[in-house]
Amino acid sequence: MKILYFAWLRTKVGIAEETLTLPETVTSLYELIALLKERGGGYEEIFQDLDVVRVAIDQEYVTGDASLEKATEVAFFPPVTGG
Repeated sequence: MKILYFAWLRTKVGIAEETLTLPETVTSLYELIALLKERGGGYEEIFQDLDVVRVAIDQEYVTGDASLEKATEVAFFPPVTGG
């Protein structure tokens, strides 16, 4: 699965994207976040407050504990405002 990080989240983790093979036990968004947080450092920091992180699965915005079944890409980014 491709994981993308945008804006300040990318800065905190130090990479723009990575490819992960998820364990069979990771089937939901919250389980993926927990797995990434276990890495510590910037990963733990960016997921400290999920109210300031938005998520898209396969380029569709999601909220809550979305399923990762059949997902190929997860993107994490800060809230976006328009003008």
